[in-house]
Amino acid sequence: PGTWYSDAVRYVYANKLFRGITETKFAPDLAMSRGMLVTVLYRMAGSPDVEGMVNPFADVSQEQYYGNAVTWAAQEGLVKGMTATKFAPNNPVTREQMATILYRFAMVHNFDVSQKGDLSAYPDGNQVMPYAQDAMVWAVGSGILQGNYTAGVITLSPCKSATRAQVAVVLMRFLQGLG
Repeated sequence: PGTWYSDAVRYVYANKLFRGITETKFAPDLAMSRGMLVTVLYRMAGSPDVEGMVNPFADVSQEQYYGNAVTWAAQEGLVKGMTATKFAPNNPVTREQMATILYRFAMVHNFDVSQKGDLSAYPDGNQVMPYAQDAMVWAVGSGILQGNYTAGVITLSPCKSATRAQVAVVLMRFLQGLG
């Protein structure tokens, strides 16, 4: 209670998007993995049936909690993997990867993605990778992605891992502002 992320954690938990890492722990500062993020988006989409869909990633087992979610996300065009055959589900998702995957989700599900933000307003705005440019411009412009306050400076931190708390806040902003 009283933290910058507490309302968002309650929101994503109440809407059955996130689960705790145990029955009583959320782990807000834990890096969100790529598999976790895709699982949350899969839940947002209503956990559609993946029977007959092909999982293109050799490092994703359908037996894992994220198996169906990754298969679905690949078929929807939300994820392309680290390579053609490797998704890296247990790697931390970076803030620019998170924005890109959410941007693709928004486009596939007909959300408005016309908002444009100014990445040059951030001292590290020029560090956004080319593949993530449009997504980060949209995420900043729509207000769902705001900067990190570190040592008196607000940065985008595009290549840093997104925490579970940060993702919860971004998803709450996305669903309340655009959904």
